[in-house]
Amino acid sequence: MILVWLILIPLIGGLLAWAFGRDGKNTSRWISLIAVGLGFILSIVLWVRNAGRVMTFSAERPVAWLEEINLPWIPRFGITFHLAMDGLSLLLIVLTFFLGILSVLASWREIQERVGFFHFNLLWVLSGIVGVFLAVDLFLFYFAWELMLIPMTFLIAIWGHERRIYAAIKFFIFTHIGGLLMLIAILALYLIHGRATGNYSFAYEDLLNTPLRPETARWIMLGFFASFAVKLPMFPFHTWLPDAHTEAPTAGSVILAGLLLKTGAYGLLRFIFPLFPQAAREVAPYVMTLGVIGIIYGAFLAFSQTDLKRLVAYTSVSHLGFVLLGVFSWNALGIQGAVMEMLAHGISTGALFILVGQIQERTHTREIDRMGGLWSTMPRWSGVGFLFTMAAIGLPGLGNFIAEVLVLLGTYRVSVALTVWAAVGILVGTFYGMRLVQKVFHGPNRNGWTLPDLGTREILILVPLILTIVWLGIYPQPVFETFQATMEALQLAAGQTAVALGRG
Repeated sequence: MILVWLILIPLIGGLLAWAFGRDGKNTSRWISLIAVGLGFILSIVLWVRNAGRVMTFSAERPVAWLEEINLPWIPRFGITFHLAMDGLSLLLIVLTFFLGILSVLASWREIQERVGFFHFNLLWVLSGIVGVFLAVDLFLFYFAWELMLIPMTFLIAIWGHERRIYAAIKFFIFTHIGGLLMLIAILALYLIHGRATGNYSFAYEDLLNTPLRPETARWIMLGFFASFAVKLPMFPFHTWLPDAHTEAPTAGSVILAGLLLKTGAYGLLRFIFPLFPQAAREVAPYVMTLGVIGIIYGAFLAFSQTDLKRLVAYTSVSHLGFVLLGVFSWNALGIQGAVMEMLAHGISTGALFILVGQIQERTHTREIDRMGGLWSTMPRWSGVGFLFTMAAIGLPGLGNFIAEVLVLLGTYRVSVALTVWAAVGILVGTFYGMRLVQKVFHGPNRNGWTLPDLGTREILILVPLILTIVWLGIYPQPVFETFQATMEALQLAAGQTAVALGRG
């Protein structure tokens, strides 16, 4: 039942926050904070309880779960309420509630209108994200996938900035069309499996063994892939992202960058290779090429931005290109690197969006040219900003460095040329990082800014992020150990042996 509570707690918390919103703004905020805090405690309990636990799986049954609950839902159509958790979903759920807590704290002063409804939408987005990471019935997965969409659209459209309606509609159209393509693919897979086996089922474990002709597998795989590629976001389907990031409130940007984009990467890992191994291998060279284009393109666009928030948004396009590259290299190093990049990017980019929100709250601008010399007036804020800028460009000792090195090593086994071009993308990333440091933190304080530095609440938000990004960079072994068995199971599901792929 603990898996059910991970979804129910934010759902119930959201309803309570909305219902008690009229009693005072702080009531909704505290309800929201308690809800995500409880979710975080439960997820840590699950991590501790399953630390070192051996997962048993084989070529005949290439799935293994740390926790599982399977209840009948609509048996007539083979639909079950089947939730399951392995190392991958565990890590992402911990990240979800961790960033959820920080999102609530970051919005404490920023959101002053319709506070109860804001926290309702915030918590329902988080519930949908947890549902995506836990659902192993594909109908239930699609249900959770769409649950994220509406409240996220409201967060952008109601509490966003000047062009919020345009950004919200664009976000909705892109992600909804992607979701519909995935629904068609799910139904096609369900019907083909039912006709071939007589067992009409949406269960992930059943559908793994669906007999498919190569061209059929290719088309169904593309239905899944389109939805995940939009959400990731992969070049050239990324155009909704800079607008959504720029116009969303700080908490919305943190959830978008830290969590929502990760649902696309999670879908690639969980479904594309295990369900359609041959079709995925066929498209892998093309997808990896698009991943490298995204790395370089995102870095160049980030370098040319004048809006600080838009700069951070384009770095996401670049970093998520590494995730794409790692997943489609489909070897142990590449997959480990992709998962590490998902976690490190969630922490570092989430922190950068929080910092942008803090400076915008003080200066009422995000224009880089209007800043400069902030280190002299806000040394704590500038120091933290410098640290996370270095994390974003892959400084050794911080989480992103480990992730990108692993992805490059994994890609090298597949294509030397793509590895070289991806490394060029890291080099370009250094330039946008240096430009940000020079333009924002250093130089003369031409505008005469005299701004208050970080307060206690803001420091409390940022310290856990600092500790986490350093921990991931210095001692990532617990993450690798948590994910190791899941990685081998996913590879077995894709028809490969862990020995052939090389452990570790």
